[in-house]
Amino acid sequence: MARSVYVAGLGPGGGKSTIALGLAELLSRQVAGIGAFRPLAPAGGMDPILVLLRERYQIDAPTDDMYGVTHAEATALIADGKREELISLIVGRYRDLERRHPAMVVVGSDIGDNGDTDVAFNARLATEFGSVVVAVVDGFGQDSAAIAAELASAYHGLTDHGATVLAAIANRVPPDTSLPELPVPAYAIPEVPAVSAPTVAEVAEALGAIRLAGDDAALDRDVLDFVVGAAHVPILTDHLTDGCLVITPGDRTDLLVAAAAARVAGTAAVAGVVLTLGEQPDPRAMRLVEGLHAGLAVLSVPEDSYATVEASSRIESHPTMASPRKVEAAIGAFESSVDTEGLAARLDVARSARVTPLMFEFDLIDRARADRRHLVLPEGGEERILRAAEILLRRGVADLTLLGNADEIGRRARDLGIDIGNASTVDPATSPWLDEFTERYAQLRRHKGVTLDLARDVVRDVNYFGTMMVHTGRADGMVSGATHTTAATIRPAFEIVKTVPGVSVASSVFFMLLADRVLVYGDCAVNPDPDAHQLADIALSSAETAARFGIEPRVAMLSYSTGTSGAGADVEKVAAATALVRERAPGLLVEGPIQYDAAVDPTVAQTKLPGSAVAGRATVFVFPDLNTGNNTYKAVQRSAGAVAVGPVMQALRRPVNDLSRGATVKDIVNTVAITAIQAAAA
Repeated sequence: MARSVYVAGLGPGGGKSTIALGLAELLSRQVAGIGAFRPLAPAGGMDPILVLLRERYQIDAPTDDMYGVTHAEATALIADGKREELISLIVGRYRDLERRHPAMVVVGSDIGDNGDTDVAFNARLATEFGSVVVAVVDGFGQDSAAIAAELASAYHGLTDHGATVLAAIANRVPPDTSLPELPVPAYAIPEVPAVSAPTVAEVAEALGAIRLAGDDAALDRDVLDFVVGAAHVPILTDHLTDGCLVITPGDRTDLLVAAAAARVAGTAAVAGVVLTLGEQPDPRAMRLVEGLHAGLAVLSVPEDSYATVEASSRIESHPTMASPRKVEAAIGAFESSVDTEGLAARLDVARSARVTPLMFEFDLIDRARADRRHLVLPEGGEERILRAAEILLRRGVADLTLLGNADEIGRRARDLGIDIGNASTVDPATSPWLDEFTERYAQLRRHKGVTLDLARDVVRDVNYFGTMMVHTGRADGMVSGATHTTAATIRPAFEIVKTVPGVSVASSVFFMLLADRVLVYGDCAVNPDPDAHQLADIALSSAETAARFGIEPRVAMLSYSTGTSGAGADVEKVAAATALVRERAPGLLVEGPIQYDAAVDPTVAQTKLPGSAVAGRATVFVFPDLNTGNNTYKAVQRSAGAVAVGPVMQALRRPVNDLSRGATVKDIVNTVAITAIQAAAA
């Protein structure tokens, strides 16, 4: 059983970061904590791949422990004829780290000026580590025949030197690349500009540029092309393209204003402008650019335009935690091109019995991708929704419909440098479905006196329109709430979708991602003061939700009393609800009434409720009322540093989930993945 996978590239570059990220993502769904290692690293170990892997996968090791030796140390040892000593040093450092982690990703290093040296070095280390190898070649700028030959050469070179090759991957390949027949799976990952293209910020840093205008969002845009501005404005505008960086002398304020105007007009989403020769633009022109609110990054460099273009074209971009879009784009490219399920089976790493927060989050993406669903996002023009949509589409989590004016959404996406090309857009005000939705809603709410005219006004609201899409099967689920209140998001679901048969009340849970485990809290968002029957429904729904997401349900019915230690109406309600749960689900582990400390702490449980199968090890916590639940989840979230994923609605016939108005892009991605999984189960 392989505990370690070694990414071996043939020559420098080649996008090993993308492959390492993809493999780390794969392993992180299987084990509670991966490790990462590089045989060679720059002085101080500040290797960008190591830093990225350490931060993203929360690797519990200092960077200094994650590499063998520095490049300088390796060069000195080889020059002294001490190659075996070099190997021994690296292997020793690797073993020290490996002992602390159940699975390892090793990113191979380049040590020589020719491929043979690199292949032999990496094959030897992989063998000493006990690693299986993923061979990687760079297909950028090569034709299909050359890529196939290089991939076959990499495979045979590694196996000839004794390495066990798991798979071979050609990265950054052109479309329709043919791969050679090999004894192991071979994959081709296409060139993805969002991964390889530098950002404006990376260009600025490489050029030592001074920022004259533009916020951090403007600096985060990808640079897909370079346009040298030397002609007059009409000629320049003919050459502007989305993502281009305009390089022009600092005194050409006419071209600066034209680039900003093109961005505002939507004719070209210019990435930024670099002014050369150290010339500062006329302040009046800069005021005009700022007044246009183009969000354009304007940089100044002392060199001339030719030197600036030449230097810019040599910039290499790497995914980092500072550029989450690149990280997600790289993982998306890997997952859409590689048979990850087959690769995971070939790795055959034993899955951890413990579900960590990181495993839980990554498993959400994996499960949603496995049974892809179509979801509607009513807040289509909101920046966080667009950024999340890009990630979701790149990762293949779900098919998406964004509600809103298509031109405005497209313009907003281009302005942000976001690719949502595979998402559909629907404007409720002009949709051909509007008449059908009006009639259906009027029928559903006729008992409330809703007329056709009133129904038309109601279903033009994006949340009602999105819910009607779910109700009519045009979408499998809905996620909203980034800019709407909880009531505005879930009221349409209560009116239109309604609860599943046999359940009296819809409710919600939060997945509480603590440092070492995932707990389920219900109901902390919907029902103010449920009675005993409703509380039993909430408990059963919460247990079902927990099981659906890989958490073994052990249900604690919370109260201020444990067992028979207290009395009162509130305790009796919880006791009655517990009895109902046991009656309706005899096989479910449930305890109540029970206090929180007795539910979560084994030591307290031994004192207060010895012999209980739930006390001290509960995973599902059912709060007696909204006041208690909402305050508790927020207290744990803030005091314990837990991540609260939710609220996740349950017991609706089709999934509709609410976002916090402070939701981050990551929160939105997780909630959409959860909704997709719920839709698949429904």
